[in-house]
Amino acid sequence: MNLSDFLLHSDAVSRVLALVLLALSVCSWVVILWKWRLLTRVGLDVRRSVAAFWQSPGFDDARQRVAQFDRDACVTPMIDATLLPVGGTLASAGDRQNQLTRVLRDALQSVVRRLQWGQLLLATAGSISPFVGLLGTVWGIFNALTGMAEAGQLTIDKVAGPVGEALIMTAAGLAVAIPAVLGYNLLGRRVALIEAELEGFAHDLRGLLTGSQD
Repeated sequence: MNLSDFLLHSDAVSRVLALVLLALSVCSWVVILWKWRLLTRVGLDVRRSVAAFWQSPGFDDARQRVAQFDRDACVTPMIDATLLPVGGTLASAGDRQNQLTRVLRDALQSVVRRLQWGQLLLATAGSISPFVGLLGTVWGIFNALTGMAEAGQLTIDKVAGPVGEALIMTAAGLAVAIPAVLGYNLLGRRVALIEAELEGFAHDLRGLLTGSQD
């Protein structure tokens, strides 16, 4: 069944479902390719930035060196967060260690949220695409059987063709869902690895500024 046959024999509902699957597929592949490139760059930059920080002679010099490698601003926000607010506010209440813990945690969560962008779309595409395809198949079979029953031509050879064409929607749903699920899992793992590196850096940075050994 080619595209022209599908457009000729399908109704408005089938076409809408096909367009939904097409949109989910395109969006999924755009997110997968874009995030793969982004996370590859971020992973390399985080390792270089952390190495540059610890090899610097002073804190101010470290900030400048990190900025040279941190193209997506994943390490720099945590360094900037260590510039604690001035007194007179609740944000400045408590000892220095608690303040650093709070601001570094907030900076880390902000970076991780940016890195996780698009994961929800992949999860949604992977979850609903098979059901959209199945709905298209059921609807196509229903229309085919209804049309043949009205025409009085309900035979096996007459049923096989339309049913086979309708099953293509199920295959299309799986074709959208499988890459989306694989992309979600692979990209999620890369985000988790980067988050672990950033969390370790935040812990070491807090220890450096407070003299804590925990």
